[in-house]
Amino acid sequence: MTNHWVDIKNADVIIVMGGNAAEAHPVGFRWVIEAKKHNKAKLMVVDPRFNRTAAVADFYTPIRSGTDITLLLGVIKYLLDHDKIQHEYVKHYTNASFLINDGFGFEDGLFTGYDEEKRSYDKSTWSYQLDENGQPKRDMTLQHPRCVINLLKKHVERYTPEMVERICGTKQKAFYEFAESIASTAAPDRAASFLYALGWTQHTVGTQNIRSMAMIQLLLGNIGVSGGGVNALRGHSNVQGSTDMGLFPTMLPGYIPLPTENDVSLEAFLNRITPKTTIEGQTNYWQNTPKFMVSMLKAFYGENATKDNEFGYHNLPKQYKTKLDHLQFIDLMDQGKVNGYICQGYNPLASYPDKNKIASALKKLKFLIICDPLATDTSEFWNYHGEFNDVNPADIQTEVIRLPTICFAEEDGSIANSARWLQWHWKAAEPPKEAKPDVDIMSEIREVMLEMYHKEGGPSIDTIEAMTWNYANPLEPRAEELAKESNGYALEDLYDAQGNLIAKKGELLSSFAQLRDDGSTSSAIWIYTGQWTEKGNMMANRDNSDPSGLGNTLGWTFAWPMNRRIVYNRASADLAGNPWNPKRPLVKWNGKNWNYIDIADFGTAPPNSNVSPFIMQPEGVSRLFSLDKIVEGPFPEHYEPIETPIGTNPLHPNVISNPVARILENDKASFGHSDEFPYVGTTYRLTEHFHFWTKQAMLNMIAQPEPFVEISEDLAAEKGLKQGDTVKVSSKRGFIKTKVVVTKRVKSLEVDGKKIHTVGIPIHGGFSTVGKKSYLINTLTSRVGDANTQTPEYKTFLVNIEKVA
Repeated sequence: MTNHWVDIKNADVIIVMGGNAAEAHPVGFRWVIEAKKHNKAKLMVVDPRFNRTAAVADFYTPIRSGTDITLLLGVIKYLLDHDKIQHEYVKHYTNASFLINDGFGFEDGLFTGYDEEKRSYDKSTWSYQLDENGQPKRDMTLQHPRCVINLLKKHVERYTPEMVERICGTKQKAFYEFAESIASTAAPDRAASFLYALGWTQHTVGTQNIRSMAMIQLLLGNIGVSGGGVNALRGHSNVQGSTDMGLFPTMLPGYIPLPTENDVSLEAFLNRITPKTTIEGQTNYWQNTPKFMVSMLKAFYGENATKDNEFGYHNLPKQYKTKLDHLQFIDLMDQGKVNGYICQGYNPLASYPDKNKIASALKKLKFLIICDPLATDTSEFWNYHGEFNDVNPADIQTEVIRLPTICFAEEDGSIANSARWLQWHWKAAEPPKEAKPDVDIMSEIREVMLEMYHKEGGPSIDTIEAMTWNYANPLEPRAEELAKESNGYALEDLYDAQGNLIAKKGELLSSFAQLRDDGSTSSAIWIYTGQWTEKGNMMANRDNSDPSGLGNTLGWTFAWPMNRRIVYNRASADLAGNPWNPKRPLVKWNGKNWNYIDIADFGTAPPNSNVSPFIMQPEGVSRLFSLDKIVEGPFPEHYEPIETPIGTNPLHPNVISNPVARILENDKASFGHSDEFPYVGTTYRLTEHFHFWTKQAMLNMIAQPEPFVEISEDLAAEKGLKQGDTVKVSSKRGFIKTKVVVTKRVKSLEVDGKKIHTVGIPIHGGFSTVGKKSYLINTLTSRVGDANTQTPEYKTFLVNIEKVA
């Protein structure tokens, strides 16, 4: 999230796509209403279903699930065709003027370098042209045909309003209003804010959905400004924290990649992942990766991390050629190649795609450990629950061990919300006697493992023993200790370039700018440095004073990075430092730095310097052409869902779906076709049920006692269904039975000459509940993932629906 919840109130236009903020984020949605009330903001909603956000919107149009990129690239075409861009911003703050390699091209759905056998790209042509000094060539007049902006114009020329209607089912009249409203924010004194959630991420093109929107915002000059941005609405209070902490199979904390087996040394690894500065003089803050990495290793391994042993680098696990993401892990489990599974605060039987395959995999384990406050469907997978979990426990030999954990309100700690705010919370109640914090359970497992290693021997004991565990009570690490460890310490006296002492040995650090790559600092997660300093717990700050009126309450908790509320905020002003919108300034040159209403996302380069605002990029500017960072291509492109209801791609019928989507060989047979499953299924959430734990709360079950599916009046008439009928919804993976709601909220759409019906499916339900048992919705969903993140395609898959007698 580039901006924050409160800043939404400053927007002039708010676009909600791939989300339903009024229902899924009802508290944060207040700021959308504030923008409408006090800023006369126009709220626009695009969604397959007329949801509760649409009910209070100024504009709504339906769209076929899985076709957002077509609509968004249509908007980009509109902006470029009608010259509705912020010219100075685009020229100086994006790579629009950069010349691209002559070998790069796009034809019939594929970018240059595609290897059909490997289902991946050689990205060598996805690069800049370089001059004799190795610097990227630019044409500041934006006339050269190989300029990024001209290649973009050519790429989007197919995305006409007619093509938008043909693919999306969105009427051209609605498209024009949508595009014109967004285009109005090309004016420097207006800003648009895009809000999205899992409705955009849970696709095989999820990353490119978000990138398409980011490109629109860059063309309009809406990144780094108040009321603008790319704003991801997190469904849990601490989803942001989990990603920050590196809870990905391929990441370390602070968004540092996990080494691969080919990274044979720390030096080789750092050389591979540390970007070289593309344009001389630019900040390229990721060039400090060695400082972040070595400081993290010092936090991990302490005195066992020395220069002589590469700071303990070889204690880290290494990625194999095959990514051990959730799809691969379950597949290996199902093949009998994974014997044990520790499931901590998660319900994979109900959450991963294809419930039947998950159940098959769990049956083949020797042991399954569940760490959770409540019984879950996963902890009950072996138990007979009638038709909802029709198994014979005698046939399942997996030993299931439940270790009760406590809830967040039963311990001190911090939560990182959507806005990157690290907010400290205090224990509100004592937990049940038998429950323990997760960290205590993991500490005890570690202790027993070490005892067993010493007694019985075995591999990898050195890597476990090398880990620091310097807590007052090694079996009960406290939240304060962990927070300080994440923040980081000076391990030696630290001096700045002028020889001034900036931190004494043993002191907590105040900024990640103090991190070093020589072993003299520690920090378990560099972006969190500053959360707990010598001044105390910054996350516990509760000063909500707002002198600017823009909602930038710098005294309220701590936002990463550096307590900055709006990232890339130097882009809110022109080269000379004049704010694009004088009513909403964020930074101002004071002779030393740019700190003003926000903590400046910039160094100390004065106005009219050559240093550009996008300091995390090696060229200093943002990217309309993404080079090699996204695996499908440097520009977004419409690809059909893996299970497409139209069976073709009107743009390029030879390349229908994402050519590099995450598909395992063992899952290919589980994909359905429209001749057998003619309707589009899409999942969503309800306010009354917060994911799966609320099934164990009676009040929630009373508020929403059983699942249902939503269909249009057209489809109901076609299938002979009426309100409240019991229906069987089936996909290639399995079926569920539930009640049907016939509603005007879902409409049929004309797409590529076919009538397309959508079946809306709330995800809540299951057999482990204090209320009415039901089927698990992920029985229907397909095992295919976004090519970059491996996020499953829950938002669009093929189903059939029939009345149950």
